[in-house]
Amino acid sequence: MSTRRTSTAVKHLFRSAAVVAALLTLLAPLGAAQAPPAEASRSSVLSTGGGAGLLDTSDSVILLLDHQSGLFQTVQDISVAELRNNTILLAKLAALLKIPVITTASEPNGPNGPLMPEIHQFAPHAVFVPRKGEVNAWDNADFVRAVRATGRKTLILAGVWTSVCVMFPALDARKAGFNVYAVVDASGDPSEMASRASVARFAQAGVIPTSANAVLSETHRTWSRPEAAELAKLYALVAPNYAAVMESYQKAQDVVRASPK
Repeated sequence: MSTRRTSTAVKHLFRSAAVVAALLTLLAPLGAAQAPPAEASRSSVLSTGGGAGLLDTSDSVILLLDHQSGLFQTVQDISVAELRNNTILLAKLAALLKIPVITTASEPNGPNGPLMPEIHQFAPHAVFVPRKGEVNAWDNADFVRAVRATGRKTLILAGVWTSVCVMFPALDARKAGFNVYAVVDASGDPSEMASRASVARFAQAGVIPTSANAVLSETHRTWSRPEAAELAKLYALVAPNYAAVMESYQKAQDVVRASPK
């Protein structure tokens, strides 16, 4: 074979190899998407596949960030009463289902004020990690160490402000390899615009926006469990009218039981 023909053949070979490499690069995500999901091995996943896309309480830790009395006064995107109720729900849920809770506050002795007391009241197992002035909790080595010490990879975050106190550690935790959920109605911001921008940025970064009611329902999973009656009471915190439903049902049951046979 002549030198010119050899050179042409080599060029065709390299072109073919480049095409194959490009195709493999394009097809790689499709192959990954078809791979069996890792969630299938989780204890919370049923044989039906139910629970594969939901929170797993055995892998979750709740981080309640900067729910401080001074900051509450700046919240405009949600009523403070609703914000506090949803945060209380998370604390009670964590105590009931034995989910670890870590709290922290930025300058609690300054104008931002102390943490709302209900968190540690209803979740006495919660661990408070003081910071040294850092705005971003993930900048504090003690806080990150406390999160890692739980051995859990799913973080459920809420706090005030959503766009700062929740946003910054949420983004850093994602970069560190954690699965991160942001409970937007147990968090608050100075404006609805700030809140909407935060949710958009969460979605772009792979942080999952959720609600207190969704967290409750996802971790509840079934009424066939010993904590069912106590879990039912928590729904009244996020949906006050549900308390009326339970009261009317209980009254009807009392009437039936009191009726002569």
